[in-house]
Amino acid sequence: MHLKSSDEIEKIRASCRIAADAMARVADLVTPGVTTAHLDEVADEYIRQQGAVASALNYRGYPRSICASINEEVVHGIPGSRQLVEGDIISVDIAVKKDGYHGDMNVSFAVGEIDMETRRLLETTKQALEIGLAASEPGTRLGDVGHRIQTHVETAGFSVVRDYCGHGIGRNFHEEPQLLHFGTAGTGRRLQPGVVFTVEPMVNAGVADVRVLDDEWTAVTVDGALSAQFEHTVAVTDAGPDVLSRFADLPF
Repeated sequence: MHLKSSDEIEKIRASCRIAADAMARVADLVTPGVTTAHLDEVADEYIRQQGAVASALNYRGYPRSICASINEEVVHGIPGSRQLVEGDIISVDIAVKKDGYHGDMNVSFAVGEIDMETRRLLETTKQALEIGLAASEPGTRLGDVGHRIQTHVETAGFSVVRDYCGHGIGRNFHEEPQLLHFGTAGTGRRLQPGVVFTVEPMVNAGVADVRVLDDEWTAVTVDGALSAQFEHTVAVTDAGPDVLSRFADLPF
């Protein structure tokens, strides 16, 4: 596990800034009738204009620049001709590489009006992210972070997806350490200043189990229940967690 220098952390933050600005452009377009392919095109164009590249594009054969997962799609939904519909929720994952370093984030959006239980799913997932970020400080064990996220989600009556996890990030899109969004308190590697990783809980309204569709990317809930996800990239510092993909002028 490579501990990042302050210069490296700033390079990751710069990539996160591009991802966040691309996310803001996508957010403005999340309305009934828009296709996920259009969201992808807008994000990709902006990323390229910044002299950066989308981390996901061609990563292990992934064909698009962003992931767009709708309703029961948990993660890695491939943008295409599908149009958003009033009452949908969509999780948009944008990762960017600039000057050799990656930055990563994910936001779940409501498409128009959603019912109260779906709103509660989004709010619980966002709260779980914030709990994980707040726990990302020196001396905390990875199992502590996962346990706190899991406890919050399950207390709310939802379930945490166990097939996917947060990950270290830097020169590589995915590095050590891996962060499970569930776990046993007091276990796992202790966090140190210089560790940079993503916190990205995926929360299902039904059971935690998922399956992957024939496209070999899109993971969906096995029971067809809704799923939400929020993600930020965070650096562990002596002063506490530094959320590299969060900016004062943006609402994410």
